[in-house]
Amino acid sequence: MDPRQRLIVALDVSTPAAARKIVAAVGDSALTYKVGMQLYTAEGPPAVRELVDSGRRVFLDLKYHDIPNTVGAAVREAAQLGVSMLTVHASGGGKMLRAAVEAALAAKLNLLVLAVTVLTSLDDGDLGKIGLRGGVLDQVLRLAALALSNGCHGVVASAQEAAALRKEFGQEFGRDFAIVTPGVRPAGSGHDDQARVVTPAEAIAAGASHIVVGRPITEASDPAAEARAILGQIG
Repeated sequence: MDPRQRLIVALDVSTPAAARKIVAAVGDSALTYKVGMQLYTAEGPPAVRELVDSGRRVFLDLKYHDIPNTVGAAVREAAQLGVSMLTVHASGGGKMLRAAVEAALAAKLNLLVLAVTVLTSLDDGDLGKIGLRGGVLDQVLRLAALALSNGCHGVVASAQEAAALRKEFGQEFGRDFAIVTPGVRPAGSGHDDQARVVTPAEAIAAGASHIVVGRPITEASDPAAEARAILGQIG
């Protein structure tokens, strides 16, 4: 796989102008950009359409979590925007996950529905405080089983769980299900608000299919050079 197919650059900004500046600076070093809650809340669908119209792939990271009918309707709208990947919360349950997958399939597009397991800002102690038994890995495996058995094309999890996910589900669901890993930081970078962090090379070696990188690229003095350096680590 072309390393550029694995790298997703996070556009965690509030204006189209800021997003355009990042995309222009990164150039051909990345093909896919994450539009999350910040940019989507500020600018809405036009921010997505602009990226899609420019030939970029969009990972719409809004983490849908609602009743099945509402999530299915949202996925249909996302498909109309031309996004390539989107997220739902695995904790929404099997019916919700199935509604999301069915809506994506009905659009007859290669739209990947990815289920978020445990946010990379959380650790074992955080799970205990919200009443969940077991550690992060237990919860990730539990939610991944639910998501994959209901047709999701992959999961979002830390690379610290990627190897266990491949081992646990590789035989049943094949090696092609996606594992998208946030919380990726090049060696020497700060962790910011992430609790479970790995380097790009560690993520791919562990079994991640895609890595999401934001500030180390978008706040670099030379975003294209930083992106190329990361590509060199995952190629």
